[in-house]
Amino acid sequence: MIKIVTVIGARPQIIKAAALSRAIASGFADRITEIIVHTGQHYDENMSQVFFDELGIPQPDYNLGVGSGPHGVQTARMIQGIEEILTRERPDMLVLYGDTNSTLAGAVAASKMHVPIAHIEAGLRSFNKSMPEEINRIMCDHASTLLFSPTATGFANLLREGFNATARPPFTIDNPKIYHCGDVMYDNSLHFAELAEQKSRIPEGLGLEPGKYLLSTIHRDNNTDNPERLNAIFEALNDISRRRQLQVVLPLHPRTSGLLSQNLSQQLYASVNGNRLIRIIPPVSFLDMTRLEKNARLILTDSGGVQKEAYFFEKPCVIARSETEWTEITAAGAGIVADADTTRLLQALEQFLDHPPVNFPAVFGDGRAAEFICNEILKAAAP
Repeated sequence: MIKIVTVIGARPQIIKAAALSRAIASGFADRITEIIVHTGQHYDENMSQVFFDELGIPQPDYNLGVGSGPHGVQTARMIQGIEEILTRERPDMLVLYGDTNSTLAGAVAASKMHVPIAHIEAGLRSFNKSMPEEINRIMCDHASTLLFSPTATGFANLLREGFNATARPPFTIDNPKIYHCGDVMYDNSLHFAELAEQKSRIPEGLGLEPGKYLLSTIHRDNNTDNPERLNAIFEALNDISRRRQLQVVLPLHPRTSGLLSQNLSQQLYASVNGNRLIRIIPPVSFLDMTRLEKNARLILTDSGGVQKEAYFFEKPCVIARSETEWTEITAAGAGIVADADTTRLLQALEQFLDHPPVNFPAVFGDGRAAEFICNEILKAAAP
């Protein structure tokens, strides 16, 4: 029996962790013990607890309760808390997801204590180091022992950075093993899509007709905290909804929602508020989000996770960023990078409304990535 500690902190990590926890429960419970640490990076009930309740994820064994704060303060508190837990639990491996401050904190704490790290979603690169997420993911990759890339592109990025595809065991931080394993979020989408249809009634509750609305999520700091960029995005959403008589649904993080009156121009803020076609709602559960995605006509987002979920459900996606880590989506013609530029956003939206993509190649695996990861962790951690 081996022991792993899984660190989660933000909504996407909680959801990704569901796939691994499910795989352990169904096929590895006699060989893997999982200790779950929630850093408390997302602490609002709608951004955290609802996912444990709804997705059947085991409740965290530890919650650091760090809350929000400047990057340095937040990350330092996490490092301290994770270090104390690693000292107490003495795991065989630490499992980290993605690219948040929780990921970075786990990587720093574990590497200093010589605890091997398995990084799920390794190799993703935006090639934009002004993004905190880019720094976090690079630092974590280069502190990891097992690196699980969801795509061929991510695997190729690791090769370019000097990782050895032919490394032989024993694997260590100095002799890491890299894998192209598929995406655990694809595992989740396959597993939860049917459950969402059964349990979620959100489209009906909002009066939405399938295939007749645009779903949008905006949460990245460089969009929400930059008035020029936020105005550009909402100008495009306001314009397209009025001209095409298209309903727009925006589940907004509480922080983003609070910034609208502050960062949007007075005229645009009044216009958005007066637009009966735009529905701004609180964050939704994973099952509700799954149903909103499955029934949308198209999606506009700055979220990496939502880009992928749009692709899983064969929905066109307009990306309100200057780049994407998920280049497979744009290569297939299923996504357009339009940045926070009103003209480009509108052009992309119009293009997808008039000519939706039809090609969605199977680039995210076979839906069994979590099982593969469990097997490889077992092999690497075996004495």
